[in-house]
Amino acid sequence: MDQQLLRSYFATIYEFPSPTGTVRASLDGEALTDLSEVPELLRSTFAVLTAYNPRSMLLPRRVNEARQQVMRDLLILGVYRVEPCMGHEPDKKESVWREPAWLVHGMDRDEAIAFGRVFRQNSIICATGGQPEIVVTDPTADDVGRSFEGNWRVRA
Repeated sequence: MDQQLLRSYFATIYEFPSPTGTVRASLDGEALTDLSEVPELLRSTFAVLTAYNPRSMLLPRRVNEARQQVMRDLLILGVYRVEPCMGHEPDKKESVWREPAWLVHGMDRDEAIAFGRVFRQNSIICATGGQPEIVVTDPTADDVGRSFEGNWRVRA
């Protein structure tokens, strides 16, 4: 995977819904020994999936929204609890890139990878027990299935 693209994935700030309000986090944090410091949501098992812009190919908004709706419907048919979330560049004021995604509660890694492959995403995010990882899902990549572990960094 291109190193600049990987760095941008780690620095992306995700806005996740939670019962206590929006949790803003990225995957570029320091390793923590005490996970009680991170919000409960980030200690759970979930995946972050999107159907937008497959293989980084910019598609018209209407097409992206339709793809995203199809993904949501399939996730709900799979009996997953699905909530909208958003990923954006660290500098929100100057950021032009914002990508809607789905926070999929309780989804295991293998199924998340399958969704990433079907929707032609470069990668997906899986989190289990407070440990997030970026997993390459682009079937044309040499390192498909490769995982890059991150650490949660809660943002203000």
